[in-house]
Amino acid sequence: MSTLSDLVYAQGRSSAEDVEWLHRLAGDGQLLADLAFADIVLWVPTSDDSFVAVAHTRPSGAATLFYRDIVGDRVRPQWRTQVRDAFATGRIVDSASPDWFEETPTRVRAVPVVRVGSGNGRQTIGVLTRHTNLGEARTPSRQQITFNDCADELFGMVATGDFPDMSAPTSPRRGAPRASDGLVRLDVDGITTFASPNALSAFNRLGFDDELEGESLVEVVTRILPGKRQFDESLPVVVTGRAPWRSDIEARGVTVSLRTIPLRDHGKRIGAIVLCRDVTEIRHQEQELITKDATIREIHHRVKNNLQTVASLLRIQARRSHSEEAREALTQAMRRVSAIAVVHDTLSEGLAQNVDFDEVFDRVLKLVAEVAAAPNTRAKTHSTGRFGTLPSEYATPLALALTELVTNAVEHGLAGQEGDVEIIAERTDERLEVRVRDTGSGLPEGQVGRGLGTQIVRTLIQGELGGTIDWHTIMGSGTEVTIDIPLRYIERSRD
Repeated sequence: MSTLSDLVYAQGRSSAEDVEWLHRLAGDGQLLADLAFADIVLWVPTSDDSFVAVAHTRPSGAATLFYRDIVGDRVRPQWRTQVRDAFATGRIVDSASPDWFEETPTRVRAVPVVRVGSGNGRQTIGVLTRHTNLGEARTPSRQQITFNDCADELFGMVATGDFPDMSAPTSPRRGAPRASDGLVRLDVDGITTFASPNALSAFNRLGFDDELEGESLVEVVTRILPGKRQFDESLPVVVTGRAPWRSDIEARGVTVSLRTIPLRDHGKRIGAIVLCRDVTEIRHQEQELITKDATIREIHHRVKNNLQTVASLLRIQARRSHSEEAREALTQAMRRVSAIAVVHDTLSEGLAQNVDFDEVFDRVLKLVAEVAAAPNTRAKTHSTGRFGTLPSEYATPLALALTELVTNAVEHGLAGQEGDVEIIAERTDERLEVRVRDTGSGLPEGQVGRGLGTQIVRTLIQGELGGTIDWHTIMGSGTEVTIDIPLRYIERSRD
């Protein structure tokens, strides 16, 4: 759970819907801070009629006022009345005179955060404050004036429940545009009234050589796009400013990502902000990653096929062997190769290099079916608990070790009799413990086999997984093998 959720729920005054709304607003905190050239702080009420900061965003184009993190702090006395008035009245409250913060003159604006509920009911769930550094005041440029106007309109939408827009997509893709990357301001008819230099440069790279201001953005994009090329079906509503969506434009080998934020005045659309960013290199990197992932999947698939071929050859060789000892050795080798193939088969089905080991182990258990069906041995195998997700470099040795242990339990623990083999997995944040238990005749305490299978298991668990393994007899009958693996080894593999 995030810090914002922790802090909000700790006050005991907010619902899950409130928290989701606040998360969405905090997600656009950087946009608000960059447009306003000011620090943005999000406050929620406490049980004792005060307020606590749950989110803070510093501007990227101006000096911050808060060099230390204030998230989790109570509202300062000089802001308390202003924040409380905004929360109580549902109106934006500006400071009457400059506020001095650590010897720096500032201007504070308190904006009520209004959430629209079911049936269009509106309620104030928090307060957003804008802290502008007046010590760096200078004659603003046209871009700064436009950015501030856009920020004021967004603050007004926050106070009426029109922002954030819950219909907008969440979790923006890598390379999402920011205000500093490029900003285009549209009027209600989709005509460009302002385009920042970076925005103009992005469209110039796409092939548009004129000025954007005064042009219909949809007509500009229509001229840029190649006639026969397919484009994202969401692009028309993005470039007209009618929906809070994202889309990409591709032309002349350049890719520009667009994000539209419709501007509303008490629900009525009055224009839009279009953020744009040249993401050509990012898209190339993403394509390279997709290609590499596909190559890795194909490699795992081919490795799995080769291992299955090796296992088939070992099976054929075992059947043709005249020596019982040689036949048994070849059969065990075949089973070990097949266990490794199961992991590669699972890896070939997805992009991630982590595997759902519960799925792997279910398939590994099927590999011992041949042994379980041996003459005079009727064994039932079943597992309880969950292994969870493991990196592939740990899944392979663990799958191979468990194959050995389950096979030994059936072949030796239940040799010539009926019984059960149970595999119990228990996972915590710090450890993974696996117990393989059979109902066979057991073994004298301290007398563990010295065969190849036992040596393989010890090497895999202790050497490759950094864990421990212990054999002991269960009270009454049967043998239990306990594997303990510290998960810090697994976590280290992800860094």
